[in-house]
Amino acid sequence: MNSNQLLAHYDSGQCWPQSVSATQGYDINSAYQDALAVRELRLARGEKPRGYKIGFTNRTIWPRYNVFGPIWGTVWHTTLTFCSEAHVFSLTGICQPRIEPEIVFGFKETPKSDATLDDIYHSLEWMAPGFEIVQSHMPNWQFEAADTVADGGLHAHLIVGEKTFVASVAKSAQELHALLAKATATLYRDESLVEVGQGANVLDSPLLALEHFLKELRRCPGSTDIQPGDVVTTGTWTDAYPVVAGASWRSRFSLPAASLAVHFED
Repeated sequence: MNSNQLLAHYDSGQCWPQSVSATQGYDINSAYQDALAVRELRLARGEKPRGYKIGFTNRTIWPRYNVFGPIWGTVWHTTLTFCSEAHVFSLTGICQPRIEPEIVFGFKETPKSDATLDDIYHSLEWMAPGFEIVQSHMPNWQFEAADTVADGGLHAHLIVGEKTFVASVAKSAQELHALLAKATATLYRDESLVEVGQGANVLDSPLLALEHFLKELRRCPGSTDIQPGDVVTTGTWTDAYPVVAGASWRSRFSLPAASLAVHFED
């Protein structure tokens, strides 16, 4: 499929007729170039990039999805919602949606070239709990890694909860890394406990996931660097769970001001 076809399937919420990775010679690098071509189409029709999502940072779920390394995709103004209370979200147009509890960061500046973990810490303004609503246009979530990249990093929508200034949580990169690594995220569907995840699942901590992503983003030909005001969501602390209209989900992180709730409707 070409970039216009990929975007058409995204817009329609319909599964792909075939895997893009089945094309001879198609690999992760090819997939990123297709994803960037779709990005240009979305820019041309007036959508505004607001940052990035990092996917498959949780090593515990790699064997379940047959993807064994992180990926990334663009977050748009049309796929980003900020809320301070329980949010009602429509699943219309999303293909096989699932939910992921994540920690989201907001950048106040572009990290400098060859940024260290300390440099990345100083470029951050805030952090917040988030739900990434992910999707797959491959039936039954059966794909290869290249498919997930061409599929926009599986990004459908990002819901961001109450922001907390990073500097009020930790005074250094190492302190923030340690805090996030030992933290937990408890995920509920309605009032039933679904899973308890750990920050260490996410490439040892979400801050280290940021460091990995920044290097990969800057290695990708044609990619756009992080801009002031961008958000980056760092990957799920639990498995990604299917969601349906009528259900409510809630996450509670063992971090300051870090809880979030969403109710799904058609």
